[in-house]
Amino acid sequence: MWKLCWVCWAVASLFFVVSSQEPELSSARVVFQTKYGDIEFGFYPSVAPKTVDHIFKLVRLGGYNTNHFFRVDKGFVAQVADVASGRSAPMNEEQRREAEKTIVGEFSDVKHVRGILSMGSVNFYENVGWLKLETVNWGIIYSDPNSAQSSFSMLLGDAPHLDGEYAIFGKVTKGDETLRKLEQLPTRREGIFVMPTERITILSSYYYDTEMESCENERSVLKRRLTASAIEIERQRMKCFP
Repeated sequence: MWKLCWVCWAVASLFFVVSSQEPELSSARVVFQTKYGDIEFGFYPSVAPKTVDHIFKLVRLGGYNTNHFFRVDKGFVAQVADVASGRSAPMNEEQRREAEKTIVGEFSDVKHVRGILSMGSVNFYENVGWLKLETVNWGIIYSDPNSAQSSFSMLLGDAPHLDGEYAIFGKVTKGDETLRKLEQLPTRREGIFVMPTERITILSSYYYDTEMESCENERSVLKRRLTASAIEIERQRMKCFP
């Protein structure tokens, strides 16, 4: 009996370890540049493949350039505005088509902790109507699980009440110091939102592949080694065959 209990405990412990492991990041990285510094993030394609494809395509199209963080709630979230309404620059037709797509909710058991990227959604307030950014101080909140478009949050703290309610698709890989700077900026409250008093613009964005960068570094090292070897061979040749 004791052995059976021990086996059950071991299996349960193994299940917990496996299930609590962090999802694997893809090799793609995106960088948002602001006047307060850069924020780099990666994707979880195994967790939310449709969401990752959509957001990464918008990045490649330049959709987030001139967009902004409309919400900065210290210890909770820094939220990027919808591309369709948040940019200061006009969009071309391809950008608009992608920005206005809605993505099916890809919910998972990944936890909402600091640094996680989580999709926004359109909320419905009973007796008020559909809402994205407007001020609302009353009503019962309902969330449409399949209404995500291009707005997403960067978690500034642990938020277990969001687990399973919003689609997680990646995490911040560099730039936590930038997020901490944003948390120190003056804010104002508008209904349910805590918003910065100044516009925090995403000045530009770019992306790269960590595997390609690794290959470039290895190729550079190999090239230096080959050059050093050639020099040594020539030195030995001159020594032996003057």
